[in-house]
Amino acid sequence: MVVTVRHHLETAGQGDAHDLTPAVASALAESGLANGTATVCVVGSTAAVTTLEFESGVIADVARACEQIAPRDGEYQHHLRWGDDNGSSHVRAAMLGPSVTIPVVDRALTLGTWQQLTLVELDTRPRSREVVIQLVGD
Repeated sequence: MVVTVRHHLETAGQGDAHDLTPAVASALAESGLANGTATVCVVGSTAAVTTLEFESGVIADVARACEQIAPRDGEYQHHLRWGDDNGSSHVRAAMLGPSVTIPVVDRALTLGTWQQLTLVELDTRPRSREVVIQLVGD
């Protein structure tokens, strides 16, 4: 069985994070799937999906690490080519990745106690985001 659910949310711009775990758990419960996988993917090239402990300290740490690796005010060929200001957003998103896949065992996501599925907004402005939740199994 394959079940696809689309989840929409609004972000506040670079550094904003959203806990996707309740939406994914709800989709799983409604699907009736017992065992398989849940893939969570953000549509777009300037946001990412990862797992982390969803608390303000970790979110700030991720933002700081992203700034160290791909500084917002750095020089990016993307800026020169398109006149944009979000070259750092594309680089950050490429490093974190657009999706994660989590095993589903006995009707539950196999997440650790402090592990949540998280969308991290990396664009330099607020965005409307679509997250695709795809459940595969039986």
